Amino acid sequence: MSDAVNILVVDDDPGIRDVIAKSLGAHGFQVFTAPDAKSMDRAIAARRIDLVILDVLMPGEDGISACRRLAAAGRPPIIMLSAMDKPIDRVDGLESGADYYLGKPCNPHELLAVVRATLRRSTAVDPAQHRARRVEFLGWTVDFSAHELKDPDGVLVHLTDGEFVVLRAFVERPRRVLSREQLLDVARGPDSESFDRAVDVQVSRLRRKLKAADDQFIRTVRNEGYMFTPTVRKL
Repeated sequence: MSDAVNILVVDDDPGIRDVIAKSLGAHGFQVFTAPDAKSMDRAIAARRIDLVILDVLMPGEDGISACRRLAAAGRPPIIMLSAMDKPIDRVDGLESGADYYLGKPCNPHELLAVVRATLRRSTAVDPAQHRARRVEFLGWTVDFSAHELKDPDGVLVHLTDGEFVVLRAFVERPRRVLSREQLLDVARGPDSESFDRAVDVQVSRLRRKLKAADDQFIRTVRNEGYMFTPTVRKL
């Protein structure tokens, strides 16, 4: 990996920050560290960050809240790394927008593999769309920074976190058929088996909130998945 890849490790434990920084640095990554969410924000504002490794339990804003905020703002990909490793903790992390969720202690080789996999997947997204903060389709507006969807009359439409990340997956990949597995992967991360039966529910809810017939915005492609059909324009 090129040393041009910048990774930010956010953890209140200096020992863990140091171990991860040395481990990933030995493989050519440029690693920055932060002890809390406020320092994380300053680091992201100061330079391009390609990947965030984020703890859950930190002083001040916790990792779940910080992850949700970054996800809504068109953030870099996020790996959550936490001693809180029960199934419900993983669900909370993935629901908040994390791409992966790993428990502590984590094998350095496993973390390296997950970092590389996350970076590979993130570069598959159209970079111009990935950097977009606001997009428009058929008069509807999505504001990633504000975590908002507005209808053509400018009325705010409430979306759950799950609905918003699925909508984002669609608008970042318009006019492409996404299988259920692909949609779950880009919206939730690979540890998403428990959401498999829920993806159809999320799509159904999105259709209702978009006030559209079944195939007007999100077309069902039989035996393949779903396609977001409108043209998406950056604002």
